[in-house]
Amino acid sequence: MRHLRAAFWAALILLATALAAQAQDVTLRSRDGAIELSGTLLGFDGEFYRVQTRYGELTVDGSGVACDGPGCPSLTDFVAEISISGSITVGDVLLPALVEGFALQDGYSAERVNEGARRFSYILRQPESGTIAARFHFRLTSTDEGFADLLADEADLVMALREIRPEEVNLAKQAGLGTLDDAKRSRILALDAMTAIVAPTNPVSAISMNELSRVLAGEIDNWRELGGPDAPISVHLLHPRSGIAQAIDDRLLRPASRTLRPDVVRHETNRLLSRSVMRDPLGIGIVSHSEVGNARPLALNGSCGFTLTADRLTIKTEDYPLTAPMFLYVPARRLPKLARDFLAYLRSGPAQIIARRAGFVDQAPEEVEINAQGDRFANAIRVAAGEPGLARLKRMVDILTPLRRLTTSFRFEPGATRLDAQSRSNLQQLARAIEAGIYDGRQLVFIGFSDGRGAAELNARIAKQRALAVKQAVEASVAKTHLEHVSLSTDAFGEAMPMACDDTGWGRQVNRRVEVWVR
Repeated sequence: MRHLRAAFWAALILLATALAAQAQDVTLRSRDGAIELSGTLLGFDGEFYRVQTRYGELTVDGSGVACDGPGCPSLTDFVAEISISGSITVGDVLLPALVEGFALQDGYSAERVNEGARRFSYILRQPESGTIAARFHFRLTSTDEGFADLLADEADLVMALREIRPEEVNLAKQAGLGTLDDAKRSRILALDAMTAIVAPTNPVSAISMNELSRVLAGEIDNWRELGGPDAPISVHLLHPRSGIAQAIDDRLLRPASRTLRPDVVRHETNRLLSRSVMRDPLGIGIVSHSEVGNARPLALNGSCGFTLTADRLTIKTEDYPLTAPMFLYVPARRLPKLARDFLAYLRSGPAQIIARRAGFVDQAPEEVEINAQGDRFANAIRVAAGEPGLARLKRMVDILTPLRRLTTSFRFEPGATRLDAQSRSNLQQLARAIEAGIYDGRQLVFIGFSDGRGAAELNARIAKQRALAVKQAVEASVAKTHLEHVSLSTDAFGEAMPMACDDTGWGRQVNRRVEVWVR
């Protein structure tokens, strides 16, 4: 027994010695030898060392120090290593296409190397020498696991189909990764939407948000209650770790204090889910708009008769309430220069074209003429009650007729004054467009709308305040010299042009918005 104890303690001492040696795997010395810093090398971006020391995590400019130790990287043959983990929907087609587009634009060759189930890498090489400049390592898992990999320091970027949750924000802060729900810590790669689907033979063509929530909770379990046949409803959803499945809980079930029925049929991918619903005449599912396939999408309706369908324009303007931005979360740490160049590329025009060609909705603003507003003006006429309502309608038509609506819209988080995630991205996009001179010599009018609850005069004032808040946010994001070349103004029409019914929370949320119109 004593021999066993002695062997155990000897092994423990050897392990501690090895760990201590690893903890001092690099030493950084200033050129004059006056300063010396030892610690664990956490990363090197070709310019800066990131080292865990007894003083905490430090970032040191590589040009001013010499590195000694087994962990020191090569300065002449540096390869940027970028690890990306998370949503299969984002990582299957969209982000690889963006990596290839970035490589083409910056003159690299890109080679895809498959490394097993849902793992692959892109190797970017210099075209003339063939030397490797970067490796993008992909791990397709789920939004949940992507954030877990980031917290475990096994990923640099996270692909997500939902916004980061408060508990994940807190864990990231504790891990020194910054405030991940800040607009600077994420990129929206493209836009998608959660779409309810049925088999082509199903006679039901529309469903309300409340009915959809009740179906998911099992409170409605027969198609007869939705205008269909007298038959039970089967529900198909993605696996519970997926971003869309979690967004369904966050946006459809939890706000209504409902829980998911226990007999849901789960699927690993949108494609498999869509195919299963297409073959199930009594099934209903929720998939990404980009992967509806041959199933039939359901419109969203309400008791007032308004109907909303998911298409490119309604998703881009966020008029469709179940939009689902595709996020790339970026921690507050210094990434290699090539990775930073890639993140800058994601905001560019060519990246938006690639997103659209990949089957998703891009964020590039479009101008929609007054005669292409769909049912919006029909809705406005329907709710214009009495002389005051008709007067507001006439003023709105007079002002909007010479303008065009931008697909850039702004909405706020429920019960808050903070812009939602898609709108925060829109704010940055619009600010960059103004700085680029795209709207030089033109007038941008921020027009506020409200829901129909309360007095019309009060609604108009609230809508005007929202429009002014968005205008001021844009002005704060743009250099003053650029604002001299574009005219920014505000107006408001309150409840005059509803998008959805006011009898539900989601309908009121859709109606409370700030649109941008351009002359």
